[in-house]
Amino acid sequence: NDIQSIEVLKDAASGAVYGARAANGVILVTTKKGKLGAPKVSYDFSYGFQNPWKMRNVLNASEYATIVNEGAVNSGQAAIYDNPAQYGDGTDWQKEVFNNNAQIINHQLSVAGATERVNYYFSAGYFTQDGIVGGNFNRSNYDRLTLRSNTIYTLVDTKERNYLHKLDVGLNVSYSHIISKGIETNSSFGSALGSSLSLSPIMTVYAEDPEAVLKQYEGTANFAPIYSSDGRLYSIAGTNFNEMTNPLAALSLPGSENWGDHIVGNAFADIAIFENLKFRSSIGTDMSFWGYDGYTKEFWLTKNNYSDRTRVYSEMDKNLTWQVENTLSYDKTIGEHHFNVLLGQSALKYTGRQLGGANYDMKDENNPRPNISFTTGLAADGDQSVYGGAFAPHTLASLFARASYDYKGRYMAQFTVRRDGSSNFGPDNHYATFPSFSLGWNVTEESFLANRPAWLESAKLRVSWGKNGNESIGQFRYTSLTSSGNNYIFGSGADEKVVNGTKPSVLPNSYLSWEESKQTDVGADFGFFKNALTFTIDWYKKRTEGMLMEMPINTYVGEARPTGNIGVMDNKGWEFDATYRWKVGKWNFKVNGNATYLKNELIDYGNEAGYANLDSQQGTGTITRAENGYPFPFFYGYKTNGVFQNYDQIKAYVNANGEMIQPNATPGDIIFVDVNGDGSITDDDQTQIGKGMPDWTYGLNFTADAYGFDIMLQLNGTVGNDIYDATKRNDINFQNLPAYMKDRWTGEGTSNKYPKYVWGDTKNWVSSDIFVTDGSFLRVRNVEIGYTLPQYITKKAFMERVRVYVAAQNLLTFTKYEGFDPEISSGGTSLGIDRGVYPQARVVTFGLNVNF
Repeated sequence: NDIQSIEVLKDAASGAVYGARAANGVILVTTKKGKLGAPKVSYDFSYGFQNPWKMRNVLNASEYATIVNEGAVNSGQAAIYDNPAQYGDGTDWQKEVFNNNAQIINHQLSVAGATERVNYYFSAGYFTQDGIVGGNFNRSNYDRLTLRSNTIYTLVDTKERNYLHKLDVGLNVSYSHIISKGIETNSSFGSALGSSLSLSPIMTVYAEDPEAVLKQYEGTANFAPIYSSDGRLYSIAGTNFNEMTNPLAALSLPGSENWGDHIVGNAFADIAIFENLKFRSSIGTDMSFWGYDGYTKEFWLTKNNYSDRTRVYSEMDKNLTWQVENTLSYDKTIGEHHFNVLLGQSALKYTGRQLGGANYDMKDENNPRPNISFTTGLAADGDQSVYGGAFAPHTLASLFARASYDYKGRYMAQFTVRRDGSSNFGPDNHYATFPSFSLGWNVTEESFLANRPAWLESAKLRVSWGKNGNESIGQFRYTSLTSSGNNYIFGSGADEKVVNGTKPSVLPNSYLSWEESKQTDVGADFGFFKNALTFTIDWYKKRTEGMLMEMPINTYVGEARPTGNIGVMDNKGWEFDATYRWKVGKWNFKVNGNATYLKNELIDYGNEAGYANLDSQQGTGTITRAENGYPFPFFYGYKTNGVFQNYDQIKAYVNANGEMIQPNATPGDIIFVDVNGDGSITDDDQTQIGKGMPDWTYGLNFTADAYGFDIMLQLNGTVGNDIYDATKRNDINFQNLPAYMKDRWTGEGTSNKYPKYVWGDTKNWVSSDIFVTDGSFLRVRNVEIGYTLPQYITKKAFMERVRVYVAAQNLLTFTKYEGFDPEISSGGTSLGIDRGVYPQARVVTFGLNVNF
């Protein structure tokens, strides 16, 4: 609620003046100020509830027992369950894990106003949100308190002289305090969500015969059963389930509490030296203090997941950033020529400090706050205390200049140059220079269009080019890094002593320097029918060279790979934006649509092979790859062509020499495509099977208002992206499976999509296109209907304006993807991989806005 406006600068020229921080574009956020007049008080309140918009279809208990039997028999073992039908639906672990109707509450109070000398805006807010997974266990919850003060003081404002005639000083300060409790997400099995999808539905949440369970584990070393808050014993997953655990038992364990205090301040002075010459000086600070406290008690989830000691741990981080910026601007109009020149200097200093520690065997569960002594040294006897710390300084120093020219609003030009220096690079590579320019032509200001058609209001052509730099790699990557925990024995016999030491962990690269991107943008803006209809089109191309990535080195070197400038990547595409406004009676309507087309291509990975395998998945192998000439990254695996129905089909699948391409196949196995045509299925047949990056992203916004009512609708979506559903892994024999496995092959003619189910199947579940699904979606992102009470009513209650509303987020989603959410949050080399992503909630909110 403190935000007045948001502006996005995408092209290199518009963001050039911001230097290294504009490497991936710039988002300018302007916070609110007061308006001249009496103080205005505003209060906003909203209350809502959240629910998962979708659950995944998995096998019920009887279906699970059937497929487990089938997997055992197909692998040469005896069936496990005598009568699968007797188990019915069993436990729906997803229903047990999800926290339905999780609340979300927001309060915001602000006071704003201005006089001839002072402009002020003050606000306070409180926001609380329960998680839809684990929120009822006080896990994944979030609380935030915010305070803000924006003030501007006019110390000098006189017309008695034409120099030093105006001086404004200001101070903007914001503070936030955050408490959050997170849970593991995007993990196939280890997380609560992952286990809810994969744990046996025959298993119950609570032990049906607690005494029998306790007797079963009697004498087991380190056994510590987990009980619910009402004293019931949680069921224990057997050894057949590997990392899968009872998710409710896991959620009931104490977790870490994350906390943070964030203070952002900026003090500035604006001085009018002369009428056209102005100086601005500002100093800002960004201070954050955050960390986490946690307590682990003795517990037993499975044989593979237990703790035989209590442990208390804590980490504290302090991050401090100072930024000083000074600019001198000259603005002059001579006849029909307008000039503006800006000179500036910027310096940024960041210091990060981190300290953490842990103690074991803390017995007081009622007081789990850490009690860590720092007097016992780096490693106490018996490893009772462990400490770690870090220090991370970073500096940026910059000079910049910008010159703008405008002739009668017809021709426009802007030139910018900035020189940035970063401490992230070695002494010989600190600095780099980044120029840019932009040109504009208001075609409709030309005399030859003076008599243009009435429907054409405006037409403007634009072209820009710019070079930006990126230095976001962390500190000290140009030099050798060291790691601790490497011990060495000095002496022998009675004099033998083990000493802690360090060793180089990352090789240095003294040539490490700026990653540079060059971007060209060509665009046009049109207005039609007195600007009732506006349309913008842009074409852009961005080439990034010297990408900051890990360098490939020979494995015999034995150290972590150094960072280097090794990659070249292209991004190019189109952007479209159109807005139409119209009126019908008292109703005002506005609709806006936008769409972006992007083609991404890795030009040069930077190694001799021209490719590198990236992410992998247990049981399936490599699933993403980087390769010259392809999108970065892309899904990597085998292409399939159905399922072998019988032996005749296997014998008929031959190469040019009449030899069987899959001689070891049996009916029910996947048919893999011989991509390289060498007559057999090998690793070389793996290829691109999809990509996580969409071809198109789009949005649609609609508003309408009349008679005090207002309506807002927002939709967004993607086209052309895929999702790699890593939750389809089935390398654990007793895991539950998605409902699509009901369409598996069970005999000739039963299925041509999914293979037969076999325990320990290493042939059919390697990475292939059966893991890949179209990830395109259309989502009804926001819907809001509000009503503003008539003023003759509100003024009687001494209120200027009262508005009530109901809103919904993520109301509807249209997608072919069967997972929790098509908007996969993973990025980088994991772009588009779903390992059990935390789903976005469907939120229904009721709100009130009051102005006094």
